[in-house]
Amino acid sequence: MNQKGPRLGEPASLWRMRAVPVATVMIASALPLMLPLVASSPVLPPLGLLFFLCWQLLRTEMWPVWIGLPLGLWDDLFSGAPIGTAIFLWTAASIAIAYLSQRIYWRGFFHDWAIGALLVAIVQSIAALLTHPHAETGRVLGLVAPQIIVSILLLPLFLRLTGKFDNFRLKRR
Repeated sequence: MNQKGPRLGEPASLWRMRAVPVATVMIASALPLMLPLVASSPVLPPLGLLFFLCWQLLRTEMWPVWIGLPLGLWDDLFSGAPIGTAIFLWTAASIAIAYLSQRIYWRGFFHDWAIGALLVAIVQSIAALLTHPHAETGRVLGLVAPQIIVSILLLPLFLRLTGKFDNFRLKRR
């Protein structure tokens, strides 16, 4: 008897389960370099950070807490920030999400949006201050504020996209 569809109880592809989340973050981190966009101030949201936070919020148990180290290094290579900026900040965000996941048992969409918005604002602000250490704090934060606002407003879209990628990741062969 020849069956064409997946068998009942058959697990999803192990390769897809591991590769899809990492690939989405890595491609999103490299994507701004591929776009023909010239701006005098940062306007494009940090796509890699948004996908990283959304994966962490959606599937907290999927990655170890230290996953911010290699993915942050990848983002540092493409963002132009000093090496170690995203490594430190993404790992700290991952620790914060793991801590909050243990404290808040019933999280909903608005909880995830609030946690993501807070972390995006903190990570982007600290990254801007670390990237420009000799500039005035008010000017640096004023320069990065539109990028933070756009990122926070796009967070629900990225949560939805991450859910779609997660459905693809878990789909049986």
